[in-house]
Amino acid sequence: MSILNEPQGAAADTAPAAPPVRKKQPGIAAVKWLTTTDHKTIGTMYLVTSFAFFCVGGLMALLMRAELARPGEQIMTNEQFNQAFTMHGTIMLLMFATPLFAGFANWIMPPLSDAVRSPGVGADMWIMGLAFSGFGTILGSVNFITTIICMRAPGMTMFRMPIFTWNVLLTGVRSSPS
Repeated sequence: MSILNEPQGAAADTAPAAPPVRKKQPGIAAVKWLTTTDHKTIGTMYLVTSFAFFCVGGLMALLMRAELARPGEQIMTNEQFNQAFTMHGTIMLLMFATPLFAGFANWIMPPLSDAVRSPGVGADMWIMGLAFSGFGTILGSVNFITTIICMRAPGMTMFRMPIFTWNVLLTGVRSSPS
């Protein structure tokens, strides 16, 4: 009779609680990697991307070498060879070497820039000097562009300007921020 008089929730309260069930959400690892601020994870992403482009550029190099192994066309036409040559150079310089440097810099630099290995204000002063140098370059470019466009001699059209002046103008346009 006492069994019938007990509240029904009493037996459930004494049982140990089950651990919470974790739901696996698709893409959580990708979101974690893409939103990270950990320098080693960022460096790893740079290095992996750099290695992938190294493989692509290396494959192009192998195709070009195979084409040059014998006279005549074997694998690709002259136009395709020229395109592969250009893409190989672009990939190896801009998409392999640059991210490789950035990857190693992200991996190695933060442990070397802490207070123990870089005491004092020297690093801060270097960064400020680098920023001022960049501002100086930008302001110099603006000065060159303004001078060339606004202060040419009377009758000096853009197409009569010397090639050196054109070089300075185009370099200034390329150096100034967009």
